[in-house]
This record gives sequence, C-alpha cells and structure tokens, in this order.
Amino acid sequence: MSPLLDVRGLVQRYATAKPLFGKANDIRAVDGIDLTLHEGEILGIVGESGSGKSTLGRMLLGLERPWQGEVRYRGQPMPAPGSADWRKLRADMQLVYQDPLAALDRRMTISRQISEPLEIHGLAKGEDARDRVAALMARVGLRADQADRYPHELSGGQRQRVVIARALASRPRFLVCDEPVSALDVSIQAQVVNLLRELQERERLTMVFISHDLKVVRNICDRVAVMYLGRVVEIASSDRIFSDPRHPYTRALVSSVPKPGQGLDGRIILKGEPPNPASRPSGCAFHPRCRHSDAGCAATRPELAEHDGRLAACLKLGHARPVAA
Repeated sequence: MSPLLDVRGLVQRYATAKPLFGKANDIRAVDGIDLTLHEGEILGIVGESGSGKSTLGRMLLGLERPWQGEVRYRGQPMPAPGSADWRKLRADMQLVYQDPLAALDRRMTISRQISEPLEIHGLAKGEDARDRVAALMARVGLRADQADRYPHELSGGQRQRVVIARALASRPRFLVCDEPVSALDVSIQAQVVNLLRELQERERLTMVFISHDLKVVRNICDRVAVMYLGRVVEIASSDRIFSDPRHPYTRALVSSVPKPGQGLDGRIILKGEPPNPASRPSGCAFHPRCRHSDAGCAATRPELAEHDGRLAACLKLGHARPVAA
C-alpha cells in the first residue's frame, strides 16, 4: 500500500543577516529528513524548541517550499505554494494551531469562522452551510448557543475546539496539529487529546502531532519521530520509543517524563544547551551533549539505519551507515 505522504531528503535553509564582521551563516532548520506516513496513522514529532518540528509541519502541508528534497502527497509532488493545484489541496489538508486565540479572528462570530472554509472551497452555502456548522460544533462538543459568540467570550478549551471544527469543515484527510494543547491547562488538555483521537478514529484522519509534551504524544500517537537540530535521530512505534528508547537523546527525553509513585533519580540530565543551528557541530550534532560520545562521534555523522525494529542514527548502536560530516 502506497503511503499518503512520502518525504525524501527534505531540507529547509534560511539565510541570516550578514554581521558587521565576518560572513553570514545559513540556518538549516530541517536538514535531510525522510518520512513516510500511511492513511489513518498518527505520527508524533517531538524534540526540544528549535529542533525544526514546526518548520517540518509547514513543509508537509506545502505552506513552505523546501530548499531541497520533495514532499509527495498521494504519489504526486506537492504543488508550488500559491498555484492553482496547491489551492485545490487546501481542502484536503489542514493545520490546527498552537494558540487558538491568535488563530481566530476576534471580530468574527464562531459560526462565521467555522463556515469560512465551506465558502472558500465552494462546499456549502446558505442553509446547508448553517447545518454543517451546527453539526461540526456538536461533533467537537460546542453548544448551539455558542455559535453567535466571539472568541474572547469562550474559554481556552472551547476556542481550541472551534479551531478543530474549522479545520474539519472541509473534510480533510490530512491534519497537522502543531502544539495543539500546549496553551491549555492539564484537565482541558486531556479533553482535547481525547477529542482528537475520537475524531481521528471516526473520520479515518491521518495526523502529524507536533509536541514537546511526551505524555500527550504517548497517549495519542501510533509512531514517534524524535528530532534534534533539524534531523530525525530515532523513529519507532510509540510503545518502543517509550519502553525501550535507543538513541541517547531519546533516552534523555523519555527519562524526563514523570511516572506516578516514582522519583526522578534515574533522570538523564543533558549537558549544556542545544547548539546554534547556524554553527552546527561536526559529526553527530548531539555529540557535545552526549555522555557516550568519543572522537568518532565528532568526526562522522550517523545516518538513520534499522536497529532492532526501529530506525536510529547513532554510531554507538553499531548499525548506522556513517557518511563523512
């Protein structure tokens, strides 16, 4: 079965301003990523801030054109942003934003904002559109009397439900959720995560779930890709990632997840801060913070390779196919 989404050699580079002395350094926010995503799957993307998660999400939707590499959707190359073919795809793929208040127009009622995609894509109008909006609101747990309210009159969880309803209005097949619960308190987070899982199962949606909250990712995702400085360093099923992480960076992330009734004695504390993307370390980008690194890690960059039923990029695992940095 061919994948819904196929990503090969994806690179995104941003030019920096030239300093007074010296030369400008380009930043590679995404640095050579290969991914496949199958129909009905939820793929989690995790990593520290600045690892390139959100940039990758926008590229998967075709909102940013890659500097190198290709994104293929249903076997076809992603059209250029703004083209007629690209606009046709907008109904089939949607983004759920991190900050619902910023994502909504404060001057428009809830019902008007949910109906907007229907009008843009010519899917419904008049009474049909009103019925569709009412059905969408009920599906995400909003009351009918909230249709004429404005975003500031709703709670954070209710606003996020509006964002989800608007994203579902065009009946998309592919959804990218970019930190969709990070702005919500814990009790509301659980409600929104349960809603997304229920909608995914009911609508057979394919989702990319971007988050730094590993507890949420574990609850909703089928597979997890771990990113560090623009690259995927490990990808496996959610169960394998959380029960038996192999890459040193993944182990550090998983060790930071609190477990009921257990202390943090076994937590792995990483050394220093993530490197500057404009001045990447040689070899393995993680080696300056890795307690297992040696001279070989500083000289050779590992590539993703199969290791015990997962893909990981670490020379210490013994199965990586190294290339010169």
